[in-house]
Amino acid sequence: MSVNDPLGDMLTRIRNAQMRRRPKVATPASSLRARVLDVLADEGYIRGYSRVELKGEVPQFEIELKYYNGQPAIREIERISKPGRRVYSPVKDIPTVANGLGVAILSTPKGVMSDSKAREANVGGEVICSIF
Repeated sequence: MSVNDPLGDMLTRIRNAQMRRRPKVATPASSLRARVLDVLADEGYIRGYSRVELKGEVPQFEIELKYYNGQPAIREIERISKPGRRVYSPVKDIPTVANGLGVAILSTPKGVMSDSKAREANVGGEVICSIF
């Protein structure tokens, strides 16, 4: 089955797995997904991820989800820029999520990074998603 929005599919898999309190979730591997997962791991929203390759199958990422006192570390995860409507932001207009408690992930010319790192690097870009 083809997916029109692979990144949105990954975020939905994470959201659904956390609602069911699953320890891990699998998603097809890609370089953009890896960069977004790197930001999620750096910000402390997931424990980590690993690439799993089985013969005759598409490589996958196995994402280890994080919980605190039985509650998911990610309360909300929302796709902002979608295939039908791309959302770009200059550095001065990068959105803050939950008054700075959350993270916006951006795809910039210097790579995929969190909103705080994009402000430090003084670059804007496409606002991929927001996490709280």
